[in-house]
Amino acid sequence: MPLYEYQCKECGKAFSLRLRIEEHEKKRPKCPHCGSRKSTQQFSSFFAKTAKKS
Repeated sequence: MPLYEYQCKECGKAFSLRLRIEEHEKKRPKCPHCGSRKSTQQFSSFFAKTAKKS
């Protein structure tokens, strides 16, 4: 599951959530600090793990 990073517009705190793609597309996440659904998604780095060795 991808890790999404958000910034709350109400309290200004950043938070991360692991969501399935379907969950991410359906609704805005709730801020764990203040409970607001007013948030913006932040850009974050991408990490991929593979089974093959280079």
